[in-house]
Amino acid sequence: MRIDKFLWCVRYYKTRTLATTACKKGRVKVNNDNAKPSREIYPLDKIELRKNQINYQFYVNDIPTSRIGAKLVDLYITDTTPKKQFEAQELLKYSKDYYRKKGVGRPTKKDRRDIDEFHDENE
Repeated sequence: MRIDKFLWCVRYYKTRTLATTACKKGRVKVNNDNAKPSREIYPLDKIELRKNQINYQFYVNDIPTSRIGAKLVDLYITDTTPKKQFEAQELLKYSKDYYRKKGVGRPTKKDRRDIDEFHDENE
């Protein structure tokens, strides 16, 4: 099965077009080699995937015949992504969770002082 179709089947991407684009941009590796969208994959291949600033790693257990339900994904892949990746994503989410809305403009002096104070506390 093609790698782009596989990533779509095991629900890492919502559409095959998104999976194909990720492969073309070099975000997908099979056995430590950059994968073209047409690359054939087989059981026991190691796939590394960068999506949403997380480096996913998993092994292929079996090849599905078509797109599968979310509950059945574990039958076809073994996820070996380090927990540290997900923790870094959580920290990034909290650091962006600031009361200013996007596009509001530059921070005021008070905002700047609050940001500096926050950074000083964490060091």
